[in-house]
Amino acid sequence: MAWIWPTMSPPAEYIEEAEFLTNLIKSYMTYSPKTILHLGCGGGHIDMTLKKHFEITGVDISKNMLDLAKKLNPDNSYVRGDMRNIRLEEKFDVVLLYDGINYMLSERDLKAAFETAHANLKDGGIVLTVVEETPSSFQQNKTHVSHRTGENIELTYIEHWYDPDPDDSTYETTFVYLIRKNKKLTTEFDLHICGIFEVEVWERLLKEVGFRPKQDTFTHSTFAPGEEYPILIGFKK
Repeated sequence: MAWIWPTMSPPAEYIEEAEFLTNLIKSYMTYSPKTILHLGCGGGHIDMTLKKHFEITGVDISKNMLDLAKKLNPDNSYVRGDMRNIRLEEKFDVVLLYDGINYMLSERDLKAAFETAHANLKDGGIVLTVVEETPSSFQQNKTHVSHRTGENIELTYIEHWYDPDPDDSTYETTFVYLIRKNKKLTTEFDLHICGIFEVEVWERLLKEVGFRPKQDTFTHSTFAPGEEYPILIGFKK
């Protein structure tokens, strides 16, 4: 379903988010950062704004999403790879583990992603990651409905959160798409399995890898008005 991503989640909606991250990075760094490694970059929508401030290298496991990112940000560098094990020759000032981190389904996977961040980070650099869902804050059967329009396309999508087993480390996000292309209706269904861990688990794993974690708060006026999410900053010792 990568082809509908630019319509479903337009790049302009990420400007506020990216500027927030930029200011946060600059406030926590002890020197002026120049480079970011974005693990799980997806279609590159956040990168569109981040590249105004930093040199961006993006990594994603999906070829289709990387193709979108390259089209949107031809001046950035994009590499296909898995955030759990990719190692690059260059070391970076900042590693961003953002939306893609949600697909780490076990503590082992989450720790592997943190190990990747640590291995690709300069001494004195930081990793940033957002904790979107925790077992203690999860809302069973939460549902959002959104409508978007693009070139010759109208998209209505329903997003539904459900945890079939609160005792394990995963939950489901289900998408139902009503797609009208040139006014002809088609429907699609997409199921995403995501990981869910308490903030204390994230902090423990960051420490085990070698980071010194600090917690801050992420807010967004349009993405999640009135809601706050823990954002973790890990300092490489």
